Amino acid sequence: MSYTPKNERYSNMKYTKCGNSGLKLPAISLGLWQNYGDVNAVETEREMLRRAFDLGITHFDLANNYGPPEGTAEENLGRIMKMDFAGYRDELIISTKAGNPMWEGPYGDGGSKKHMMASLDQSLKRMGLEYVDIYYSHRPDPETPVEETMYALDRAVRQGKALYVGLSNYSAEQTRVAAATLKALGTPCLIHQPKYNMFDRWIENGLQDVLKEEGIGSIAFSPLAKGLLTNRYLNGIPSDSRAASSSRSLSVQAITEGVISKITRLNSIALKRDQSLSQMVIAWVLREGRVTSALIGASKVSQIEDNVAALNNLDFSQEELLSIEKILK
Repeated sequence: MSYTPKNERYSNMKYTKCGNSGLKLPAISLGLWQNYGDVNAVETEREMLRRAFDLGITHFDLANNYGPPEGTAEENLGRIMKMDFAGYRDELIISTKAGNPMWEGPYGDGGSKKHMMASLDQSLKRMGLEYVDIYYSHRPDPETPVEETMYALDRAVRQGKALYVGLSNYSAEQTRVAAATLKALGTPCLIHQPKYNMFDRWIENGLQDVLKEEGIGSIAFSPLAKGLLTNRYLNGIPSDSRAASSSRSLSVQAITEGVISKITRLNSIALKRDQSLSQMVIAWVLREGRVTSALIGASKVSQIEDNVAALNNLDFSQEELLSIEKILK
């Protein structure tokens, strides 16, 4: 069945300028990390991407090693692009990353120019694209000078294989050095992608200040703490949940009595706001405009719909914020 996007897809989504650039990102972006490889049927993935776009999500985020297995998320996106989005490429932001282990041998990971350029060529081939909108260094490589990695990002832009470049998992000081290098090269850093949620607030201790000073946007991955900050685990561990599966991203040991107590109390605040817990958590990540976009993951359409509905109430009273802070201490 052919796909025609909803005419009203841009009417309810919020779009925000990314740092000092002219590029606007949706308040909620879709990450294709764990549920878009060969673990799911392409038709299921296709349904989720269609619904996301219909809701105004214009940014699909990938990496060379997303799957599982590695590379299959990009391959499947390439198939879906041909089937559904070929005529809408200019309405989409597609990002990918390199720097984590991907193939055998000394050039299969890290931040060397060899790895970064080879990986981008492989990603473009898998997705069937001429360029990506954002190309990231997925992590700092202690064995490679940061200047070399930034030269590779700059080269990708100059070759027309990427429009913008970004960093992920870089500390505040590493970000400052990388941003200065990119600025000197004439390819400013567009965006930083850190982990950020109520249970992991490390970016508040310096990184957010650097991003503001440098005019760099941010997109928070794992805003729901791998599903912990949802109502999924309020009454135990469901058999079909991530914690109960063989996934290494969330263990049963992480769901302690203390965690359950916190999410139960947070859920009470969310209910008073007429939101699900996940909706309130996403709104909290986006509070005060310090985060450009929240990067969600999803295994079903209903999760995408629930997360996007967070935009119906992004405001917090001072009392609510103080109550949340008290719970999180």
